[in-house]
Amino acid sequence: MPRIAFHLRIRDGQREAYREEHEDVPAALESAYLDSGAGIETYSVFEKDGHVFGFLEVEDPERIKEVMSDSDAQADWDEVMDPILVDEDDPWMDEVYRMV
Repeated sequence: MPRIAFHLRIRDGQREAYREEHEDVPAALESAYLDSGAGIETYSVFEKDGHVFGFLEVEDPERIKEVMSDSDAQADWDEVMDPILVDEDDPWMDEVYRMV
């Protein structure tokens, strides 16, 4: 199954706000991902020292990227995250190693 990842940075002083917002991720956002037809198997988000790492195992990476950039639920979440996260032109990471 394809795996994709992204990296984001939290603005100085916003780490606690980031973690608090993730205590109750909107159901509409989760539904947008799960109902997208992208075939999400795993979606995890990790954070340390203001660096956010997202990891997904997903059948159709391009489809989930479309949902993440175009859905109304994502747009609403982006409004919440805008004052918290540093703007990134391209947060997607390249896989450089995989142990099977």
